[in-house]
Amino acid sequence: MAIGSPVVVFSHLRWDFVYQRPQHLLSRLAARQPVLFVEEPQHDPGGPARWDRSAPAPGVTVFRPRTPLAEPGFHPAQLALVAAMLDEVREAAGPGGIIAWLYTPMALPLARRLDPALVVYDCMDELSLFAGAPPELVAREEELLQLADVVFTGGPSLYRAKRGRHPNVHCFTSSVDAEHFGRARAGRPDAPDEPADQRDLPHPRLGYYGVIDERLDLPLLAALADAHPAWQLVLVGPVVKIDPAALPRRANIHYTGQRRYDELPAYLAGWDVCLLPFALNESTRFISPTKTLEYMAAERPIVSTPITDVAEPYGNIVYLGDTPEAFIRACERALASDAAERERRGSLMRGVLARTSWDATVAAMTECMARSLDLAAPAANA
Repeated sequence: MAIGSPVVVFSHLRWDFVYQRPQHLLSRLAARQPVLFVEEPQHDPGGPARWDRSAPAPGVTVFRPRTPLAEPGFHPAQLALVAAMLDEVREAAGPGGIIAWLYTPMALPLARRLDPALVVYDCMDELSLFAGAPPELVAREEELLQLADVVFTGGPSLYRAKRGRHPNVHCFTSSVDAEHFGRARAGRPDAPDEPADQRDLPHPRLGYYGVIDERLDLPLLAALADAHPAWQLVLVGPVVKIDPAALPRRANIHYTGQRRYDELPAYLAGWDVCLLPFALNESTRFISPTKTLEYMAAERPIVSTPITDVAEPYGNIVYLGDTPEAFIRACERALASDAAERERRGSLMRGVLARTSWDATVAAMTECMARSLDLAAPAANA
């Protein structure tokens, strides 16, 4: 089997959800080999189990199972229905070996049925610590770590957590499309027009984009809004797994809902400070936000709570605050920073971006896969 063989991906995240690590990596892999992206089942009480197919990017085919069952995710009851339909995925992959690429251990039984020549586990989150995690997830991950030929992690804290559990673990921190988000830098002639729901808001504006879920520190956001009623907080993204009624509601907090990836630079261009207002709890213990480098590409001041994968590598670039009071003071410092300080931090941001790209990450991952495939072949033939 060649390293350019079809890649069958099993993901707990939908392709048309927030555009992040999986889409960046797999759309680039698809330039050299077919990518078949299998999503979690979607409840459809009105019909038999079937696939919805779509082609959202060149070389990428999304397979979304629609089933009459209401059980969430890759629940055992769902697995039986989806497994019975896997021949269609196998047929779409074509003859020959395939590479199975998993974002969730819960889909491991499906990956096994395809008898892959190479198994990749791209561990971008510690899913067992998220709200609503299925009880069997920990055991299923242990099975996946026994089966996988190579493990990638989305940040250094996850790498430290996994490296003792598998002999072939590699840290690939999420990268950035610097040109895409660089359009938000001040003074760019190609800067996007501000979106209608933001352009009339007064300054200063402090913004966040991404999923709004249990990982955000909602009391911190409320305290920030209350401490400075003249500051405008813009939160761009879908509300997931939490009751929207729990969100702090203030005249100076603005929720836009989910926006497309290509719309994000237009929001970013109008912000004075970029926020990473994550709670310090088990669900954020291992997160490595892709948006950190995206904010850097816009060269905006960044204020974050001290989550490990931000504070350790970027503590000299990002303003940090570990309590609501400290976070507010960090925002005040960021807004009050002079031109020299902004240039100092901006220079450090440019240095970070110069050392990474999604293209380079995919090339390095492909090399790891090729080496792993060479090692897997003799074992399979033994």
